[in-house]
Amino acid sequence: APWWVGFLFFLAVPMGMSLYISFCDYPLLQPPVFIGTANYAALAGDPVFGKVLVNTLVFAALAIPLGTVLAILLAVLLNQNLPGQGLFRTCLFVPTVVPLVGAALVWLWLLNPEYGLINAVLRLLAPLANGVNELIASLSGGHRLTWLSELAAGPQWLASPHWAMAALVLISLWGVGSAVVIYLAGLQEIPVDLYEAAMLDGASAPRRFWHVTLPGLSPVILFNVITGLIGTWQIFALPYVLMRGEQGPGRSTYFYTMYLFDNAFRYLKMGYASAMAWIQLLIILLLTALVFWVGKRTVHYRGA
Repeated sequence: APWWVGFLFFLAVPMGMSLYISFCDYPLLQPPVFIGTANYAALAGDPVFGKVLVNTLVFAALAIPLGTVLAILLAVLLNQNLPGQGLFRTCLFVPTVVPLVGAALVWLWLLNPEYGLINAVLRLLAPLANGVNELIASLSGGHRLTWLSELAAGPQWLASPHWAMAALVLISLWGVGSAVVIYLAGLQEIPVDLYEAAMLDGASAPRRFWHVTLPGLSPVILFNVITGLIGTWQIFALPYVLMRGEQGPGRSTYFYTMYLFDNAFRYLKMGYASAMAWIQLLIILLLTALVFWVGKRTVHYRGA
């Protein structure tokens, strides 16, 4: 059958070859030499591997929860009968169809420390931020928030090891439009009579959101969290373009897939890169299994 042909030649055979190469020393320009588990052992002692692993975990831990909360709130707002609803939905979805490379170039301008739009707005708000910092200092015996002072002055963003990760998380929130569309579809599936029954019981809007909307959206949340988890562990194009193929300040934006790419095509260590790919697959499978395990206790399926 055509399906089996495609599966065999485009998935099974390449995966089998990748698994074999992960046990080889394969500099790409010479035949592979079997070396057993040496590549996997080398990963355990590679400080750069540890760094990209932590960076990717931190990015996922920040981007997924923030993106989920923002997408749900936007979906709930857009689900109301507001004027211009169609226009707002379109504006939210447009960023998801913009090529990542083009989006990265736009963000390079937005995050420029000298003439970028974001820092221009922050400098306008600097008096407010400084006032808040002075208030905090007066209440805490002179202690000021360093990050708030830097934010008021306009951070260096992509040139700062402290702000580069925050910049990438901010950019990831720009692309929540696809998740918003999925949440909107989920909201349409929640029966209206549940809201009416809650209102008859005297439930306030926040309680209706907590006890009706969130449980009704929980299967959709599970789906978006899993796809977001897979996406964050495969992040490559955006930081690669923003950092011009480099590792970022202090390797703060050097992610797992970027290091895998460098090993395969910059250092020509195809066996090492293949070992990284299989470790990446294992991590994604374990994290996905963990999310499903949590989902069994928190996800509510209608009729179940």
